Amino acid sequence: MFKILFALHLLFAIFAVGPLVHAATTASRGVRTGDGSATAASARMLRIYAYASVLVVLIGMGLMSVKTPYGNHAKSGDFSDTWIWLSTLLWLVAMVIVLVVLVPTLETVSTKIEKQESVVTLTGKVAASGGVVGLIFAAIVFLMVYQPGR
Repeated sequence: MFKILFALHLLFAIFAVGPLVHAATTASRGVRTGDGSATAASARMLRIYAYASVLVVLIGMGLMSVKTPYGNHAKSGDFSDTWIWLSTLLWLVAMVIVLVVLVPTLETVSTKIEKQESVVTLTGKVAASGGVVGLIFAAIVFLMVYQPGR
């Protein structure tokens, strides 16, 4: 069971979190070029992949409940492990940034572009929040691989 859950956890991380980070870090391109359809598509992709990333967390939680086939056959992790609770906290912060800051800002940008209004003041907000999301997920990957405290 461990290997199946681990494979699913990795697959969902690659195919849900990967596109989420890509959309977050490249969304400002649509704002800079004034492409309303690109910003609307970025907002839609960010929302979909943010919700899909919940599966990564849920499968990860399930993974903690099974015994590892390696070594002493102990549980693969516990929520009290620093790398697990910190990764979960960072994921929550990233989801707040995506769903509370980035998606609404991109929707506002799309509306303003349709009305042919200036969006220059929002470019930095989109770029900065997208960059922070990318850095947060890089930190999560580091924690998952390095597993500090273990």
